[in-house]
Formats: sequence, structure tokens, C-alpha cells
Amino acid sequence: MSIKRYGTVQTGAGGKPLPFARAVEADGWLYVSGQVAMENGEIIDGNIVAQTHKTIANVLAILDEAGYGVEDVVRVGVWLDDPRDFWSFNKIYQDYFGAHPPARACVQSSMMVDCKVEIDCVAYKKKS
Repeated sequence: MSIKRYGTVQTGAGGKPLPFARAVEADGWLYVSGQVAMENGEIIDGNIVAQTHKTIANVLAILDEAGYGVEDVVRVGVWLDDPRDFWSFNKIYQDYFGAHPPARACVQSSMMVDCKVEIDCVAYKKKS
């Protein structure tokens, strides 16, 4: 089995190095680490709508880099800081995943950084 890591040299808030890969691929499975609405090492300003769009864009960029698409996502994990944001989040989520709905868990949780949403996923694509 071969393992490929994506984005092992990355920085977070304040330019500090992050001790994990953005994604790891093994035998057709791609495990994408939790993504937040981060741009240039900082969480973007904005409400749940802006942060959801940016967070999903970050997930999709990693999928694309690894050669996967939204149709390859089999499971998504979602953490929301405020449960009142669920319906706004869900509407945006459906715009991205509605045609290819994966299995999903969505919970309310305190975040480790000052953000409103975090998303991770697992994708699968048979390798030729």
C-alpha cells in the first residue's frame, strides 16, 4: 500500500507550523483534515455564510489537488460553533453536495480556533 501526504508544510494563525497533513491518500481513499475558513494563515471575517463558502472551497481545493471531486466524497464531518447556524449552513452545503450527497455527521462544538465551522471528509476513487 502506498501513502501520499498533501500539504505537510503549512502554517496556521500567526504563521505557526501545523503538525498535520491537509490530506492523506491510501489505496484510493483520501482523508481530508478538518478545514476552516482560513486564508493566508488567518480565519476570514464573516458570518456563517461567508465562512461556510470559504471552508467548503478549502475542502474542494484539497480534493482537486489530489485528483478527486465532490462526487468522490463518501463521508463528511461538520462542526458548528453555534447550533443556530445549522439551517444557513445546510442551505450552502446542499448547493455544493446536493447532487452527490455523502454520509454526514454534524455536531455543535467549541472550536480550537475562532471560527464558525469546520469540515473534514473522506473520499474514495478507484485507482487504475
